[in-house]
Amino acid sequence: MAEETKTVTPTTAAEGAERKLGEPVLRIDNVVKRFGDNTVLDHISFDVCKHETVALLGPSGSGKSTLMKCVNLLEQVNDGQIWLGDTDITDPRIDEDKTRARIGVVFQQFNLFPHMTVLNNVTLAARKVFGWDRDKAEDKAMVLLKRIGMDQKAKEYPDRLSGGQQQRVAIARALMMEPELLLLDEITSALDPLLVGEVLEMVAELKDQGATILMATHEMGFAHRAADRIVLLRRGKIAENGSPAEVMDNPSDPETRAFFHSYRDWN
Repeated sequence: MAEETKTVTPTTAAEGAERKLGEPVLRIDNVVKRFGDNTVLDHISFDVCKHETVALLGPSGSGKSTLMKCVNLLEQVNDGQIWLGDTDITDPRIDEDKTRARIGVVFQQFNLFPHMTVLNNVTLAARKVFGWDRDKAEDKAMVLLKRIGMDQKAKEYPDRLSGGQQQRVAIARALMMEPELLLLDEITSALDPLLVGEVLEMVAELKDQGATILMATHEMGFAHRAADRIVLLRRGKIAENGSPAEVMDNPSDPETRAFFHSYRDWN
């Protein structure tokens, strides 16, 4: 049976052509997460379709990072299901290593090993976890590093790189296993403001190349320009789920208006 598709109007002029979104890559179905008596995620449900970029927004403490950790199996849900393709990744019987290999993750901290070169940082998981031989891993890594303009830094150590360059290396590492889904969790929050733009530009390029992305961010202007859809969390629940124009430009909900008003310079 042919894959069903739906059309999403491009959010930037640079995209040029309409993007076709396929079946959901990620399905979050009625997810509940508690820490003791505190319900951090309260029956969260939404999909991320193939080639779609979804921005997860919300004030601090709204549950964004916890949800990202649940998707990456760093936290277990108390109720509900998370599906990656046709795999229920909340099933305790799954192979967590194989599941994580299908998801590329970049956190706000770069988490590069300081005693390893850029090339070794990017190839480590492929070689040590998945058994790739060194030549295969390094050939693939050099293609990725060239793609992000970092191939000339392959033999450098992280402390010789700027924060923006380190974050680009972290993104290359996340792309190494050709993940079905890319999770970006506040990836610019640890950067000097002058370096934020280069990392966001790289994310925009990945989007244009058809990556499937779920990103938690406080970069409102970037979310408005780059995301196909906005999911706004508030007190552990979904307050809004729609296009950037629907959610950010003229929201009808007073709390949503107040939230975006607090970021007056986002547009």
